[in-house]
Amino acid sequence: MAPTTTNAAPRWTQTRTRDTDDEIEVLAAELSTTTDAQRRSWLVDDICRLALPLADGIAARYRCRGIELEDLEQVARTALVKAVLRYRPGAGCGFAAYASPTISGEVKRWFRDHGWSVRPPRRLQELRARVATQEETLRHQLGREPTSAELADALDVTPREVEQAKVCSAGYHATSLDTPTTAGTTVGEHLLATSSPFATVDSLDALHRAFADLTDRQRRVLHLRFVDDLTQSEIGELIGVSQMQVSRILTTTLATLRTRLSRDIDPAGLAA
Repeated sequence: MAPTTTNAAPRWTQTRTRDTDDEIEVLAAELSTTTDAQRRSWLVDDICRLALPLADGIAARYRCRGIELEDLEQVARTALVKAVLRYRPGAGCGFAAYASPTISGEVKRWFRDHGWSVRPPRRLQELRARVATQEETLRHQLGREPTSAELADALDVTPREVEQAKVCSAGYHATSLDTPTTAGTTVGEHLLATSSPFATVDSLDALHRAFADLTDRQRRVLHLRFVDDLTQSEIGELIGVSQMQVSRILTTTLATLRTRLSRDIDPAGLAA
């Protein structure tokens, strides 16, 4: 068979009498038996051009996920070349069946290695994907959002690991502070300025001294309400008073704290 010359029309642009898959198989069979380096290069080039829509189609599945489509196509095409060189005709269900998982795997690895703004451990990356899939499944089964405990039970992990996997999702995309909003401002303009560490120390010291002025009963009610997250009725049952009395205790206690803190902390520090 005469090699393709520079002036001749390439094989992939000529009118073909066979299906593209069949033509790839013929070329791959010749590639597996040819030892001539130049001929092998031409055959690889021919097969890649015929299978190029396959690679680009796989890359297109992952578009709009934080990586430019052009980069994904480059990764997919590089994987296509690898698949052509490794493919053995007649050993499976055809070139497309062999190349597709090879190309998809390379694209996914690219996302894993280059798609994160802040890259978490690989364990959490993989768990994040499993959590997302299982979350959708449970959402349909339960008719509501699944809890972390339910997800953990379905995935055979701990609820803490599920929470960590969800948190690591925030490290995938980084949003610029200059990103415009619908209000005509930028994202950065809507972020709160953090207080200085010195103001925080002053605030905590003042709060500690203010709590020292409260009775044991007032401190217990505050703990039950804001730490244990009990309702006023539940607190009343524990300390032996009515829900209305608990409400009065909370109102009086919080008013006392605000008054004391307003004297000990400047308004700017309190607001922070």
